[in-house]
Amino acid sequence: MENRKFTTVEKLKIIKEATQQGVKLTKEKYFVFPASYYAQKKKMKTMGEEGFSYEMTPDQLKRIRELGNENKLLKKIVIQKELEGKLKDKLLKNKLALEKKRKLREVTFFKA
Repeated sequence: MENRKFTTVEKLKIIKEATQQGVKLTKEKYFVFPASYYAQKKKMKTMGEEGFSYEMTPDQLKRIRELGNENKLLKKIVIQKELEGKLKDKLLKNKLALEKKRKLREVTFFKA
């Protein structure tokens, strides 16, 4: 028997038909394995119709969202650190330039 992929509409139809006419008859009619049927039924129960469009569980989807938020936060922190580093470099350059000018003035002042 070849592997068959059911669409969301077909999965809903099979689950509905199984509740009305019986699980055994419906599984035989559509050539669905018991494990597949019960997995889809559980997915329908926990996630609703939306669950068929995803290949992940709600916990996995929640974890992905959490990791996405954490990633955004870490990117903001990296950007802040880069800006702080650039600002420090700029301030040091300005400070060194001012010190150089002061020393130059002092040298010219003493020579005159």
